Amino acid sequence: MKIRLGYDISYSLPNPTPMVLMLNVHASRLGDLLQADEIRTDPLLPLHYYYDGFGNRCARLVAPKGKLRLTCTTLISDSGKPEAQPLDMPQIPVQELPDETLVYLQGSRYCETDRMANLAWSLFGKTKEGWPRVLTILEWVQKHLRFDYLQTRATKSALDAYNEKAGVCRDYQHLAITFCRCMNIPARYCTGYLGDIGVPAEETPMDFSAWFEVYLGGRWFPVDARHVKPRIGRVLMARGRDAADVPLASSFGYHWLAGFKVVTEEVAERPTVEAIRAIG
Repeated sequence: MKIRLGYDISYSLPNPTPMVLMLNVHASRLGDLLQADEIRTDPLLPLHYYYDGFGNRCARLVAPKGKLRLTCTTLISDSGKPEAQPLDMPQIPVQELPDETLVYLQGSRYCETDRMANLAWSLFGKTKEGWPRVLTILEWVQKHLRFDYLQTRATKSALDAYNEKAGVCRDYQHLAITFCRCMNIPARYCTGYLGDIGVPAEETPMDFSAWFEVYLGGRWFPVDARHVKPRIGRVLMARGRDAADVPLASSFGYHWLAGFKVVTEEVAERPTVEAIRAIG
């Protein structure tokens, strides 16, 4: 299938302000792009691209005083199949994990493993290792939290989400990531596009989405503590330890959001001449 991706984001700035943007499709999906995936700015500004330590494509710019508008529309090819689940993948002992996965066992800005380890082991210590344990964590977090746009904030951590029992998709993922790490399962935070493909459409406006990946059986698998069930058409933008590593925009000066729109939708395929003749 083909999926249309895009955004229209505006900021107001009282002064010229350096910014770093993380709005591009991840390098792992570049081969699937059918159109260019480039940030357009209004006013037109020079962009400097680089890759950060997690392999995410970032763009630097200096926004002028006034209004800055960022837009993009692109097309990507997707299998149209639900994402694979690690049903038979074993949990790898810590001493056998690859070096690069160990950072995803440690605590981070929003994932307080040191403060939640005892809780995690009391809740999940008797579950079967590997995918059964991950699935139990996902289902527990989904039931424990209530989705509510009004019950989140930039400083909200996994422990906060646990205590307050409400939040948005990033809060679901932070709590599940923390539990996985406490149970010695590497887990890394992801952000990107996720449309209502193959599921009933939600009434809330489209937004960027958060999920995470777990390391089982020698590879990474996407999982989602808010939705739990495998989804179709998930498009990765960036990965990191938690949301602090993958902000859509980092502004080195005061600013406020003036407009925000995200598009993620399946593009209906036009019937080929052969198909039309066959129908006729």
